[in-house]
Amino acid sequence: MNEIEKLKKALSKKATTFQSGGFKQTNSISESWIGRVYLYLEHEEIPLDNNGEKMFPLFQLCFDHLPFVPDILKATKVITIFISKDFPMDLTSNGNNWILREYKDTSEIIIKDLKNEKSHIKPFPLSQNLLEEDYPVWEDADMPKEIADRINELEDSGQIESYYDIIENNYDHKIGGYATYCQSGIDFGEDYEFVFQISSDEKANLNIIDSGNFYFAKNRKTGEWMYYIDFY
Repeated sequence: MNEIEKLKKALSKKATTFQSGGFKQTNSISESWIGRVYLYLEHEEIPLDNNGEKMFPLFQLCFDHLPFVPDILKATKVITIFISKDFPMDLTSNGNNWILREYKDTSEIIIKDLKNEKSHIKPFPLSQNLLEEDYPVWEDADMPKEIADRINELEDSGQIESYYDIIENNYDHKIGGYATYCQSGIDFGEDYEFVFQISSDEKANLNIIDSGNFYFAKNRKTGEWMYYIDFY
């Protein structure tokens, strides 16, 4: 194994990626979706945003049978996400024009066919695949300094032209791995860990400003969630 392969191995993380459609839906309690949420507790409905308007069902993540789940979500069974049409444009805590519901027990979850007829997001079930090697964008604050320094040395010596000669970023919907920022990235705050991203999806008619992404991070100590958006 040469030095570049060693650097890549030290840097890479596993992830599960998701693609819209391409198979027959089952509407089961273990099926993930974009543009549709049908798993709720008895008392839950589609939440309202800060203006009292019904949010858009954005994403339903079911963790049964996923090929990779980060340790911070090992006890989680289902996550559902709703977004306001006036979604936040900066780092924002859960409940501010977006809602993430996390379930660690599915015994009381029921299926409700709830819709927001104003939503432009087309619903599709999501297939999933294991991504063995995911890498950060060069500007990511999670890039270890010692690896970044060595890559700079390899560039200066002419052994590689740039970081992107040796890695490729993955811009799919994904859980785990690294946030694939369009710009320079963000520090979510102390004890927060990036967990998953929702990407612009042409099939689902979801264009986040300009081919951007939503990012979600969880606090390892408190369990609280943060949201971030960026785009080109």
